[in-house]
Amino acid sequence: MAEIYTPAAGETPVLRYEGLTVSRCAPLARLSFRGRAPAQEAIASVLGTALPQTPLTAAVSGSKAALWLGPDEWLLLAPEAELDAFQAAAESAVSGLAASVTDISHRQDAVLVSGAKAVWLLNTGVFLDLSPAAFPVGMVTRTLCHKAEVVLWRIAEDSFVLESWRSFLPYVLEHMEDAALELGAKAPA
Repeated sequence: MAEIYTPAAGETPVLRYEGLTVSRCAPLARLSFRGRAPAQEAIASVLGTALPQTPLTAAVSGSKAALWLGPDEWLLLAPEAELDAFQAAAESAVSGLAASVTDISHRQDAVLVSGAKAVWLLNTGVFLDLSPAAFPVGMVTRTLCHKAEVVLWRIAEDSFVLESWRSFLPYVLEHMEDAALELGAKAPA
């Protein structure tokens, strides 16, 4: 569903245990978009798909994605190599409209939490029902993980992307590593 979120090339997973892997994601272009109907339609032309209008959902088109964060707010994603062209196209599309497009690529980072124990690990710091019935594949939300604001997106039955401000990610990962000790997990050497 979200092929743009892949483990960083050549990087060892942060945490690996039977049924659980936490890997840093490859860098992405991230734009914060705020705007109403006319601007939303203009951005859709850049993404190749309409922005999700249903709360807590995402829309994916090829190598680009839009995550719903609020009634007029989306996180737009694309491969890092496309940042300049992606931002220029988005800004051009909404030029003259009441909207904002802000590059936040260097503010955030992401990890991929996957495996049979992914929900267990995430629930040590995210106090939401992450069962498939309550948090199905494709659902995205802004929430807290161990007191740090994150964006959590379920991209497969046993895979989640956790987006965090880059400065908070070490804190979140430390808590994940501590929790994983209960499973007997060890950080890769």
